[in-house]
Amino acid sequence: MPATGKVPDDYDRASELKAFDESKAGIKGLVDSGVSMVPRMFIRPPDKSGTSNVRFNFPVIDFHGMEDDPILRKQMVEAVREASETLGFFTVLNHGIPETVLEEMMDGTRRFFEQDNEVKKEFYTRDQTREVIYNSNFDLYISKAASWRDTLYCLLAPHPLDPQQLPATCRDILMEYKEEIMRLGHKLLELLSEALGLNRNHLKDMDCAEGLAMVCHYYPACPQPELTMGTTNYSDNDFLTILLQDQIGGLQVLHQDQWVDVLPMPGALVINIGDLMQLITNDRFKSVEHRVLANQRGPRVSVACFFTTSHLPSSKIYEPIKELLSEENPPKYRGTTVRDYVLYYRSKGLDGTSALPHFML
Repeated sequence: MPATGKVPDDYDRASELKAFDESKAGIKGLVDSGVSMVPRMFIRPPDKSGTSNVRFNFPVIDFHGMEDDPILRKQMVEAVREASETLGFFTVLNHGIPETVLEEMMDGTRRFFEQDNEVKKEFYTRDQTREVIYNSNFDLYISKAASWRDTLYCLLAPHPLDPQQLPATCRDILMEYKEEIMRLGHKLLELLSEALGLNRNHLKDMDCAEGLAMVCHYYPACPQPELTMGTTNYSDNDFLTILLQDQIGGLQVLHQDQWVDVLPMPGALVINIGDLMQLITNDRFKSVEHRVLANQRGPRVSVACFFTTSHLPSSKIYEPIKELLSEENPPKYRGTTVRDYVLYYRSKGLDGTSALPHFML
């Protein structure tokens, strides 16, 4: 296969996808089998946006002392506001989750993906209504090119999940990490509410933290990383995301039409605004595209926690917050349920475009 990524006219993509999916072994299975070239189903055309060569000053916010010092808290609120209105991303330090818990969450993710495939494949499914799902590329059959990653998805709230439904290799840490993330999520929503000039509990009272999906990604080493992506460019379909990543790196954010690196920091968590937060803040806070590069180093491991009720039935309508609207700032979006937004997002797949325009007035 030439490095241009051109595919022969007789290429039977459907058969290749089907064989890969039915193996239930994921990308790790390909790597374990000794592939030395990226299979055609993963090859994608080059991205048109440039990559910034300038070292970007990515926002880092230290939460130390915030709860005890009102002046410090005010500074945190201002830092969160600026980051959320411009980049849509920021890194937090001293967030309250012990490093031992972060390390065990990463180790638990590795244990799941590196266990015997006969055990692991019991969780393999394309049924997106399941609460626990292992597969590779949720949009495998609709994306133009598959991404170089395997995923374990667990919907842990609003409905309590029976721990016995979770993989034994990471069951205990998933439940412990969930509690830590819910506490941090509430703290972040308070700061975001204050950053909007609203009551501290406004976003919590809107149930923005009602649901939680935990998504563990495993990115095996890639023999030809220039031909594919770990995750193609996309924005998140939730209210807020908390990301734990290892030290390999590869996460990039699109800023002013340039891809900038989100460099890993030990003990840190990356926070980003989701589409639904941009919708309810009427574009005040920004949900921006990001991606993960494939890498010859690996495996890279990350755990993304999405505050969303996902596909679960709900009659609650989310629309731009009335307190943020005026004659000069009328609503830009129609109301939607979380379910309707998520189902449209999934039907579209990770195609490099936002789902938000579909919901604009």
